[in-house]
Amino acid sequence: METKIQELARQAKQSSYQLATLSTEVKNDVLNSLRKNLINHSENLLVANKKDLNYAKDQDQSSAFIDRLTLNHDRIIAMADALTTIIELEDPNQRILESQTISNGLILEKTSTPLGVIAMIYESRPNVTIDAAALCFKSGNAVILKGGKEAIHSNRALHRVIVEALKEHSLSEVCVQFIDHTERAATHALLQQVDFIDVVIPRGGKNLIKAITEQSQLPVIKHLDGICHIYIDQAADMDMAEQIIINAKCQRPGVCNAMETLLIHQDIAKKVLPRFVEMLKEQGVRLKGCEQSCKIISNLEQASEEDWSTEYLDLILSIKIVKNTNAAIHHINYYGSGHSDSIVTEDKGCAEQFLQQVDSAAVYHNASTRFTDGEVFGKGAEIGISTDKLHARGPVGLKELTSYKYLIRGTGQIRD
Repeated sequence: METKIQELARQAKQSSYQLATLSTEVKNDVLNSLRKNLINHSENLLVANKKDLNYAKDQDQSSAFIDRLTLNHDRIIAMADALTTIIELEDPNQRILESQTISNGLILEKTSTPLGVIAMIYESRPNVTIDAAALCFKSGNAVILKGGKEAIHSNRALHRVIVEALKEHSLSEVCVQFIDHTERAATHALLQQVDFIDVVIPRGGKNLIKAITEQSQLPVIKHLDGICHIYIDQAADMDMAEQIIINAKCQRPGVCNAMETLLIHQDIAKKVLPRFVEMLKEQGVRLKGCEQSCKIISNLEQASEEDWSTEYLDLILSIKIVKNTNAAIHHINYYGSGHSDSIVTEDKGCAEQFLQQVDSAAVYHNASTRFTDGEVFGKGAEIGISTDKLHARGPVGLKELTSYKYLIRGTGQIRD
């Protein structure tokens, strides 16, 4: 296994040199072929996905898990639409970021360049296969895809569609490789390829991210938990707050930008908490409250200390009453994961304090956290949402998959 993975990585490294200089026109032509192929092969993709769904149901996986795993016609169209957006985006490579001429006449240009070879290790979401392949390819990177066993049939079928598009334009399939093995040994071997792979990006549950971070000898751009908060300030528009709460928690509870903790200013808690509880229970949400919340609503389940740092990915919500905006910010920075957090208020001063002091990748005022998404942010798609601060933060799109190098042009200068 290790020898095979090493050879895949070596091939990817060789192909990365070609990809780094591939014209934007050729890259867009390949992506356009991929877009067409997705539509043309949609029925085959759905048949493959059905196999994965049947296995997941046999394993009694949660509804949220099933939702992440599911492909349907609308989601295939959405993948194709994302490709259209990526095609339309500016090529992130060979852009001059800075330029200067120093005193001896040397011209220095800081120029964007691909990262090189990216290993993408992910769970359950088949659309990641297309998103990752497209973003890496357009940004000039070779990619090695390693999906989970729960989506193996879907990922195989999607990779075949990718290879078909590459071959239509006489490009080698090693530009986008797929590890057709689900054993952990394959992942471990991949994480040791320091000579050939430049960065690994894991996308999945906390256990996957933790294991890869601990095992990897490669740099990791990681997305840990999505412990997202909505804080309802005393100056909030309560009708707006209600809509934001329902959207952030209930629209798709199994995704990383869904709300996991609701914070409420103490001065309005007695008035608004019963309204919010009734509204959320109507949506089937299981509620866990702090001690003060449980005094207001006697039949709330008592939240534990662990709940404040738990990503439920389900119709479960923790509720905490806080003293003021400072207390809300402290709670978020202490228990949150640096993903997405929002304040609902008409007080511009409180809003600005929240926006500046909450240490998260995406911080909102009067909006749902559900907008933290590469497509929504105009990136076409994302390869993941980084909760790191280096090398990328937030939705990772084309520009985040590049680095830079200095190009220096001279006329024979030598250093004294």
